Amino acid sequence: MNIPVVLLIVLFNMSSFKASKVLVSLFAIDLGASQFLIGIIIALYSLFPALLALQAGRLTDRLGVRLPMLFGSLGIVLALLLPWLFRSLPALYASAALIGVTHMFYNVAVQNLVGSIGGTEDRTRNFSNYALAMALGSFIGPLAAGFSIDHFGHAQTYLFAAALPLVPVAILLFVRNVGRGRRVKTEEEQAVLSTNLLTIPGLRRALIAGAMAVTGQDLFQFYMPIYGHSVGLSASAIGAVLAMFGIAAFVVRIWLPALVKRWGPVNVFSHSLYASAVAFMMFPLFSSAYALAAVALVIGLGIGCAQPVTLTLIYSRAPEGRSGEALGMRMTLNQMTHIAVPIVFGSLGTAFGLAPVFLANAAILAGGGVLSQERKKE
Repeated sequence: MNIPVVLLIVLFNMSSFKASKVLVSLFAIDLGASQFLIGIIIALYSLFPALLALQAGRLTDRLGVRLPMLFGSLGIVLALLLPWLFRSLPALYASAALIGVTHMFYNVAVQNLVGSIGGTEDRTRNFSNYALAMALGSFIGPLAAGFSIDHFGHAQTYLFAAALPLVPVAILLFVRNVGRGRRVKTEEEQAVLSTNLLTIPGLRRALIAGAMAVTGQDLFQFYMPIYGHSVGLSASAIGAVLAMFGIAAFVVRIWLPALVKRWGPVNVFSHSLYASAVAFMMFPLFSSAYALAAVALVIGLGIGCAQPVTLTLIYSRAPEGRSGEALGMRMTLNQMTHIAVPIVFGSLGTAFGLAPVFLANAAILAGGGVLSQERKKE
């Protein structure tokens, strides 16, 4: 399978996944859920990935990427159909949990596939193109979901979103040669099988800092709809603000290989997080859709640099034959934070408003930038 076909799969699955994040918050509000209950739903996206991502990565290393990608794509379809069939809060809980676990299997596998296509010299470009497809999906999904909610309602929009992953399912069913197959370990690979990946300094730095960056990104995607609703924005306006994040991430990733070549991955990573942290602190100061879109644009420019840089570092620094496991560990670290933070800050948001949520995002991102700078000096 060549990289354009992989990017097509990424685009459709990412669009549906990002649409579901807008849908779940706004549908839960429509059904009368409190911020605390919405925090529970958000945490369910991360519960099973936190428990199973490492095993999913090891499975991908052993069996190849096709079956995990197919299982994950089919699971996303089923998960998105649940709120359409059963229009209730329990259906949203079940949908969030199922989307989390099935998207996790797909996501670890597709990242491993992207890293394995071509040689080492192709890896940065491939991950940048992968990140561009992710950014385009982050633009299409929220924007389409917002307009669809306004015109067709929440449940019907879930049905539309469920149709998108059917394209990756069809591709994976009919294309047999997807990435590498079952791996046979060399003696050198067998020697590192018992090594804890977190004892590898460079890999550990990339994993921890990357987790902090992705946490800020995901919390923005979840809490922006809640904040937008609280200041009276329509679903279309909320989708447009979220789409600005995707546009910015898309644009900055076009230039990312040149930025990394000139300033190095650590400098690009840390300074982009500092800029995003400042923007997060400004977010609660505005209620206009135009002002919020401008702030989201800055956040997207900053965080848009983080994912492809950390993916490249993690894949290249993992021991041979354990890239899937390393990517699974990345997801485990991300999701463990996702479980705790929405519940804690959902409670704080209920008691004190949404400003603490955005300030927490700022602190997490600034911490990631500081961590990368400190580790660089070691």
